[in-house]
Amino acid sequence: MASKTFKWLLPVFIVAVLLFMIYSSFSGTYNKMVRLEESVKASWGQVENVYQRRMDLIPNLVATVKGYAAHESDTLSAVTEARSKVGGVMNISDEVLQDPAAFQRFQQAQGELSGALQRLMVVTENYPDLKANENFLALQDQLEGTENRIAVERMRFNDEAQVYNTYIKQFPRLFIANMSGFDEVSYFQASEGADKAPTVNF
Repeated sequence: MASKTFKWLLPVFIVAVLLFMIYSSFSGTYNKMVRLEESVKASWGQVENVYQRRMDLIPNLVATVKGYAAHESDTLSAVTEARSKVGGVMNISDEVLQDPAAFQRFQQAQGELSGALQRLMVVTENYPDLKANENFLALQDQLEGTENRIAVERMRFNDEAQVYNTYIKQFPRLFIANMSGFDEVSYFQASEGADKAPTVNF
């Protein structure tokens, strides 16, 4: 009798152990995907923060330059217009990370704003009084610091995105990722001509 019970319990025990191992593996993989995705989202939040900081600096910068170089209206308008375009794509959810087209629009708008700001800084070279203005110098320092932060946060975001993307694409995790809705996120890429240093003299 004991022998029959043991024969019956052994397969049940083996199946239970296998089910537990599969469950543990699935839940561990799923939970790690959640952690990595949250790291990507947190890093994206930091990218948005530094871009927002730059957005907040621009009105003061434009107003200061306008006080000294009002007739540079084309350049001032280009900065204001680029800022407005960025405002249209700035307050977007982190779902944009899985939408390459939306991510590219975001990056393009930010690139246009960077270009307009560089042109504005070049124009200021023609105005010695403006370059000596304390308010302008402070804004210039803040803008330069913000641009450095943007570069750092974008690099951190790409690092987090690479870890996440690599993890969800590896076999057999890709099946769990596909079943659970974990999608690849886009990377920041250098804009065209970024391999050449911009000519900006403060």
